[in-house]
Amino acid sequence: MKPDACGWFSGVRCLPSPNFDTRPAHTPISLLVIHGISLPPDEFGGPGICQLFTNTLDCRAHPYYAQLAGLHVSAHFLVRRDGSISQFVGCGYRAWHAGVSQWQGRTRCNDFSIGIELEGCDSGPFESCQYISLIRLTRHLRRHYPLQQIVGHSDIAPGRKTDPGPLFDWGRYLGQLKYAIAGPQERR
Repeated sequence: MKPDACGWFSGVRCLPSPNFDTRPAHTPISLLVIHGISLPPDEFGGPGICQLFTNTLDCRAHPYYAQLAGLHVSAHFLVRRDGSISQFVGCGYRAWHAGVSQWQGRTRCNDFSIGIELEGCDSGPFESCQYISLIRLTRHLRRHYPLQQIVGHSDIAPGRKTDPGPLFDWGRYLGQLKYAIAGPQERR
């Protein structure tokens, strides 16, 4: 996997999202944010996540989707339950994944972060193949961007977000990365 000039990686499925913009000038990408998502909630494998990130979600297709009408969000990457990876926004651009956020005194985390969504929920564990893909992707990202820390969405939006959730195995993920700089409390 290698990125082009805009940060699109080879070897992953590309599903360009319209939900992105340019990063502020001279802002290095220093933060990796891990998310968890399922659409509908607690259901896996459907098209909802990709449709949400590409503004093609039929908000009448499920009762939960009504609250997502008009929402414009994206992430750089999605890791599905089977370990497959899709990319929605080139890493050179700002994806809209963090929302109202703050990390170490800096607001607007989208400006200086890359967002990876894992298909999952707070009430169930992630799959082994997701960890394998996430670790591989993280290693590739670290080769090309000056990532200094890895955090969960819950770390940059506490009280508002809980993902990737209590069952995400930070020890397994960071231990296999041998990544010294983790995040809050050196990742519990």
